[in-house]
Amino acid sequence: MDNLIFRAATLADIPALVELVTSAYRGDASRQGWTTEADLLDGQRIDPEVLRQDLLRPRSQVLLAVSGDRLLACVHVAEEDGAGYLGMFSVRPDAQGGGVGKRLMTEAERYAREELGLPAMRMTVIDLREELIAFYERRGYRRTGIKKPFPYGDERYGIPKRDDLRFEILEKALSGAAA
Repeated sequence: MDNLIFRAATLADIPALVELVTSAYRGDASRQGWTTEADLLDGQRIDPEVLRQDLLRPRSQVLLAVSGDRLLACVHVAEEDGAGYLGMFSVRPDAQGGGVGKRLMTEAERYAREELGLPAMRMTVIDLREELIAFYERRGYRRTGIKKPFPYGDERYGIPKRDDLRFEILEKALSGAAA
């Protein structure tokens, strides 16, 4: 994917972002890729109003990976508690496994390190997603040992199909971050 470009999302991108993130994680379309959460959760994966607030808040950016006029992937990077937070990392199911996600993650880390001057990147992952956690570990992320409860009852995060969901915090040092 040599013609891949990265750009910041705008409010006009919200409908396409909701479609992309949903296709990567929920419903039958998500089963084409390996990031599906369809066996764990139903409902929406991203709330348009939450996304709107993420786009408007300071020191927060949704980065897009685009090839031609095709939106292939996205990731939200924001400052939280003195570190970068990586969330909403999504790659179209038919583009997974082709390196787009790795390149976007590298760009997200560069943005957090160089543009925001942050020393580390953190993320939350459903702790049952061992294959996904292993993907992040291969990219230098480490389990912190910190687990957080899943927000049961808040349908902005989906409708759980199980009662044993928790989030695990992963972290990576971003070498060369500005002070």
